Order: sequence, then C-alpha cells, then structure tokens
Amino acid sequence: MTMRRRMFLGLAAGTTLAGCGYRSVDAEYSQPPGAVPAKYGNRVRVVFWTSYGGANGKAVDKLVAKFNDSQQDVFVEVQFQGSYDDVAQKVAAALVAKQAPDLAILSDVTWERFFLNDALEPLNSYFTDGFGPAVFQQKLFGEYVVKGQSWAVPFARSTPILYYNKDAFAKAGLPDRAPRTWSELRSWGPELSKVQSGGRSLRTLALAKVDGDWQFQGNVWQFGGAYSKGLDVTIDQDGAVAAGEWQRQMVHVDKLAYMAHSPSTDFANGLVAMMQESTGGLKSMTSKAKFPVGAGFIPSEVASGLATGGGGIGMMRNISTERKQAAATFLTFLALPENSAFWTTQTGYLPVVNAARENPDLKKLIAEQPNFGVAIAQLTNARQQDAIRLYGRNANVAIYTGLQQIYADNTAVKKVFGSVAKRLEAIGDEVKRLYEEKVL
Repeated sequence: MTMRRRMFLGLAAGTTLAGCGYRSVDAEYSQPPGAVPAKYGNRVRVVFWTSYGGANGKAVDKLVAKFNDSQQDVFVEVQFQGSYDDVAQKVAAALVAKQAPDLAILSDVTWERFFLNDALEPLNSYFTDGFGPAVFQQKLFGEYVVKGQSWAVPFARSTPILYYNKDAFAKAGLPDRAPRTWSELRSWGPELSKVQSGGRSLRTLALAKVDGDWQFQGNVWQFGGAYSKGLDVTIDQDGAVAAGEWQRQMVHVDKLAYMAHSPSTDFANGLVAMMQESTGGLKSMTSKAKFPVGAGFIPSEVASGLATGGGGIGMMRNISTERKQAAATFLTFLALPENSAFWTTQTGYLPVVNAARENPDLKKLIAEQPNFGVAIAQLTNARQQDAIRLYGRNANVAIYTGLQQIYADNTAVKKVFGSVAKRLEAIGDEVKRLYEEKVL
C-alpha cells in the first residue's frame, strides 16, 4: 500500500498518523507548484484547491478574478482537484509530502477528519466585523464550530430539495406543488404512472445508486429515526427501518421507484417525475430539463428534517503566518454579501452570508424563479447530520451500499441495516477516542 493511501486511510479514520510521516503540526509546509503572474507583481500567493467544474467552476473563477483585480497584496490561484473525495485524498497526500494548499474545499463528511488530526487552522483570530459569526447563516456556520473554535467557513452549502416535473403533474391531474408527506407522494404514483414517457409509464421517484445516503439521512429523521446518537449506531432501529421499508415497497411492491445511476439525468430527460437532489444543481437542472421544473420541500412523515451538505473552506494549519493572513483576506472577500449572492445566483447553492439575501440580483432571481426561494426557505428544516456519518471513515459508503442491496435485490431492510449497523459500530470505534477528546 502506498504512503498516500496509508495516510489517507489513517487520516480519515482518525488515527495518529505518526507512522505515515504526518505528525508535526508546527512545521511550515511548502506550496504546490506555481507562481504569481507578472501582472500581479510581488504579491503573496494563496493556493486554493476546489472541487467545482463546469458552470460552478466558472463561477469560482470569476470570484477569484474579481478578488485578484480588487487589491494589490494577495494573489489567489485556483487549482481544480476533482470531486470532494478527490480533494480530500490529495490534501492528505500533500500533508504527507509536507506540501499543502493554503485553502481547500472540504465536504460535509471530510473536514471533520482533518480537524481530528490537527490539520486545520482555527479561524477565530482572523475574524473581523465583516468576517465572523454574525456575518454567516447561523446553522451553516455553526456546523464548523467545535468547542468555541471555528475550523472552516461555509461556502457551497446545500440541502436536498424535491424536484418535480410540472408538465407530468399537470397531465396526471395533480396539484402544482410537491407532496407534503411521503404517504401523499406514494398515493400520487398510480396517477403519474398513467403518463407516458419514452414509450413507457412514467416512474414516480428515482433513488440514487451512489451517495443516496445523504438524502436518506433526512428520510430517516422524517420517519422518526437516526443513523446514530453521537457515535452510538441506531440505523437498525425503528425509524430508520421504517424509512428503508417505505423505499423498498416503492421499488419492489408498487413498482413506482427505482435505483438510478444518475437521478438528475433521468429527471432532466423526463423519465421520472420526482427526485431528491441538491439545491446546488438548481441552475443547471433548470437549464437542462426539457420541461418546467418545480421544487418543493422534502416531504415529512412523522417528523420533518433534512440534512445539510456541500462544501466549506478550510485553512491548512501547516502554512506560514504570511500565507494564513493572505488566505484570510480572500475568505473575508468571499464573505461580502454581493459575492455570496453572486455564487448563489450562478449555482443554486444556499446564500451562506445573511446580508446576501437582500442583494438585488438575488431578490430578482427569486422573483423570476421561485425555486431558488424554496431552497432558502427550506433551510428552516435543516440540521447537521448524525455523527457517525460525519466522523466515521466510509460510513457513507457502508450506508449507501446497504441501500443498494434494498433497491436492487429486495433484501429485507431489517437484515440489511443490521449488517450496516455492525459495520458502522466498527467504524465508530476507530474514531471514538479522538471524537470524545476533541468534540465532546
């Protein structure tokens, strides 16, 4: 096994990492290769690793270009690294090599592992009136606060939202709104199945093959369960089993739902009436779909609640004081209301800065495309995910692999989640000591 792989697994699991070459948190690490362009003179270079391509990547590039043209002391260089998981693995490998980006996008299930291993710089000392707790949306900002210290700041944050095909709903004689409960959604399935799409009956709901555990986190809460209480695993108990059983019956009894490689692609092509997907895809979905797209709150059942997700920005601890100050200058720039609003209007990610909601461009967008307002309003039902998914290495993989068994093989939910629970308990044991020491 390579050093990179050993280090990443160790970092993700919350082990000490001493045998993998990463232990000291006081040494000053070099930057990834690159240089400040001549036009920007003798500025301090900040390397920012991101996971956003396509339209979202272009929006990041525009923000960085605006920053670089706005002042004279700092130059930010964006380096795209792939998916959230790719960024996490590459940061881990860079730390082994004692080379680090200054800032990195870290997902909802990766930043915690860098925090546990002392790789992140605490940010409180960099806060100002324009960059600090009062500036950001409280729920999203608070997710990065542990024992009074902030370890990252929200940036590309999202929740799932229920997308629906307005044309299909009209043909089925259904109201132009999202179903309020999962029971109501199920009752609408027979009417939707009378609508023809691609030469066959329209399916009601597409369930994600990979990473569906993020959406399912909220579904478990909606049925009164939880993945865990702290690191104590509860996915094999009543509420979670009820949520899984609802989905199993939709797939195998009612034949109204199915497992999709890409729910977004199937939805955009009119093959399915509804899906749970990130608010971060609002703009792209609106432009790609061949029909008017509706959006509504994720349904409730015995309770409400949905998981936050997406990426925040962490600063690496092992960089020079000069680079840290320069990186904080860029974070302060991103916290300006007009910049936060720009990011939301270009992508669909939530406005993480409170004052961004009053930005004229964002207000205009919401007036013209109410779906963006739905995404923001639904944040009232959002909460931080259960600890086992956040802190446990590959806990998400264990959960969505279990869901795949239910969707594909019609395996009994109680049996599947019993096996998943055993795996999650072992995963929790790997990080228990550090979790208790640093989080509780």
